[in-house]
Formats: sequence, C-alpha cells, structure tokens
Amino acid sequence: MAKRTGWLGRLGRGLSRMEARLDERRAEVEAEASADVEPSADPASEAQAPAAAAFEELPPPVRPDPAAVIPWGVRVAAEASWRLLLLAGMVWVLMKVISEVRLVVLAFAAALLVTALLQPFVVRLRRIGLPRGLATAVTAILGFVVIGLVGWFVVWQVMENLDDLSNRLREGINELKSWALDSPFHVTEKQINDIAKNLSETIGTNTEEITSAGLQGVTVLVEVLTGMLLAMFSTLFLLYDGQKIWNWVLGLVPSPARPGVAGAGPRAWRTLTAYVRGTVLVALIDAVFIGLGLYFLKVPMAVPLAVFIFLFAFIPLVGAVVSGALAVVVALVTQGPFTALMVLLVVLAVQQIEGHVLQPFILGRAVRVHPLAVVLSVAAGGMIAGIGGAVVAVPLVAVTNTVVVYLRAYSRERRLTPGASGPGPHGSTVALSSPWEGGE
Repeated sequence: MAKRTGWLGRLGRGLSRMEARLDERRAEVEAEASADVEPSADPASEAQAPAAAAFEELPPPVRPDPAAVIPWGVRVAAEASWRLLLLAGMVWVLMKVISEVRLVVLAFAAALLVTALLQPFVVRLRRIGLPRGLATAVTAILGFVVIGLVGWFVVWQVMENLDDLSNRLREGINELKSWALDSPFHVTEKQINDIAKNLSETIGTNTEEITSAGLQGVTVLVEVLTGMLLAMFSTLFLLYDGQKIWNWVLGLVPSPARPGVAGAGPRAWRTLTAYVRGTVLVALIDAVFIGLGLYFLKVPMAVPLAVFIFLFAFIPLVGAVVSGALAVVVALVTQGPFTALMVLLVVLAVQQIEGHVLQPFILGRAVRVHPLAVVLSVAAGGMIAGIGGAVVAVPLVAVTNTVVVYLRAYSRERRLTPGASGPGPHGSTVALSSPWEGGE
C-alpha cells in the first residue's frame, strides 16, 4: 500500500511538471503570434502566399495628367482664348463707359490737343519772367480769341456769299439740266420734272422726320456748346496745373510700374505736341495754297472754303477728301466743268505735296503711323464718337505707339541689367519728369 501511494505521488508530480511545461510553451507560442503573423497551416494557402505577396508589390496603374494628354497647340489656344476674352470684356465695358460720358471724354481730348498746341507758349512766357498764372491767362485768352475770330470769319463769309451762292447754284442746276437734255443719254424734260416732283413729294411727306432732325440738330448744338465750355476750362487747368495733375496721375500708378510710366509720360507728350504742331502747320499750308488756287480761278467763297480745308485737315485722309470734294462741287456748280477740273488738279497737287513732302518733313518719325492704322483708327473713332472720335483717333494711336515702344525697351533693359532702374526716371526724379515743364 505504501508503494502504491508513492507511485501515485510521483505520477501526480510528473503530470504537474508536464502541465507547467505545456503552459510555458503555450505562453511562448502566444507571444510569438502576437509579434509575428502565424503561418497558415493550409497547404493551398501556403502555395498562394508568394503570389499574393508579389501582386501586392506591383505598383498601382499610373494615369497620365489630363493636361498632358491635350495637344500643346490646343493648350496654347485655350490659354490665349480666355485671356483674349478677358481683354475683350474689359474693352467692351470701357467702350460702354466712354459712350455714356462721350461728351466729357471728347471735351477733355480736345483740351489735351489745344494744351499741346499752347503749352510751349506758356513755357516761353515763363522764361521771360511772367508768373505762371499770368502766362497761362495771356496764352489762353489769345488762343481762344484767335479760334473765335476764325469761327466768326467763316460764318461771316458764308452769310455774305450765301445769296450769290444760291443764285450760282440755281444757274448751275439749269445748266446741268440743259446739258442732260442735250446729252447722248436721251434724258427728257418730263423725266427731269418727274425727279423734281418726286423730290418735292418726299420732302413733303417726311416733314415730321425733317422737323425731328432739326430738333436733334438743336440738341447737338447745345452739346457742342457744352463741350466747348468743358474744353476751355480743362485747357485752363491743364495749362496752369499740368505738373500737379501729372504727379497725381503718377501717384495712382503702382510703385513697381511708376518709373516706366514716369519715363513714358514725357515721350507721349512730345509725340502729341509734335502731332498737333505738325498737323496745324500742314493744314495751314494746304488751306493757303488751295485757297489761292480757288481765288485765282474766281471760285466764290474761296476764303471760307480755305478755312474749311484747314479744319478738315485735322481728320487724316478723310478730311482732305471731303474738303477737296466740297471745293470741286462748288466750282462745278458756280463756274462749270472746266473750272471744277482745274480745282481738282490743284487739290490733288497740294495733297500729293502734303503726303510725300510736308508730312514726312514736318511730322518726322515722332508720329509715324502706318496708313492702314490711320484708316482703321479714323473709321473706328468715327463709328464710336462721330467727327470728334475721328479727330482724336490718330493722335491717340500715335501716343499709344510711343508708350508701348518705350515700355517694351524699358522692360528689355531691366531684364538685361538686373537691379538697374532702366532708361526712365526713378526715385526722386519721378517728380521732376513732368512733361508740362519740359521745354518747347
């Protein structure tokens, strides 16, 4: 019995030690499982494990950038298109604003042209010792008096010769009627009377429209007088405070762009001054020589026609054609076809001398604009703002061309010489770069 009890004790102690070892082994296995993934005991899973690992190591499919797929030309066209649309929208809004305040814009543009013509006289008077206010007053008064005398002289000459012109016009119409009856075109007197009757009936049936046009003419006259007053006041202030106005404009420009604008301003003003001076001189020469031709050919109202030629010369290309045609028509109606032909020859000769000699010599390179740009700018200005727009279109294009050329050269020089200020004034010299005090 004692032996059996000892054997059972040894067996229990062995089982206890085995259980403890099993517990230790289980703890080790659990520790390893928590540190690392326990491999699958399934043979199929063990066979698929390398393939799955290889598949996981493959990079995901790379999709190209959409912008890289689009052809380069299409991308450039798209980039340019939205910028052009933005510029077109800005120009459209600007044109709308200008059309709403067209009278003010044209008055200020006329004031700039008159100031460009009169400002050298202010500079000369100040050089001889006159104060700024007195020099401005003397120049403005003399300029406005001369312009008023020219307008009065034209009206007086037209009124003085109106009766004679009406008689000549009636005689010319009768001569044209006789010529038409005797011409090889087989025109009968009944046809001529029918044309006159239809014209009279048209005038009679459109009386309301004609009356409305007359009222519109009164409105236009009021607008013209208002524009003249605005132009006069603007001219006075530009002549007197031009430098302060220019400095104020420079203050509106961002600081990085201020040196370029400060350098472009005097150049633009010199271009405008050269244009106005040259145009006045060329128009005066045209008016004198064509007026002398009309006087020696005994064409009525030779002096008023010469003044009209002078005024129309401020509309490039178109003005010369219109004023020359007016002189030819007056000569045809009053003096006959031969005199009209001689007037046409005189007009063509003077205009040829103007185009090939006077303008290149007087205007020079300062306001050189391509003829196509002149035609397009005059047409666009006339469509936007009528005669006033046609007058200011060419000087605007000339000034814009000067500014763009200078700014392009300024930017190029700054790129080539980093840290340099460029050809224009900068720093404290900006305030000294006013075009209003820049000599004659």
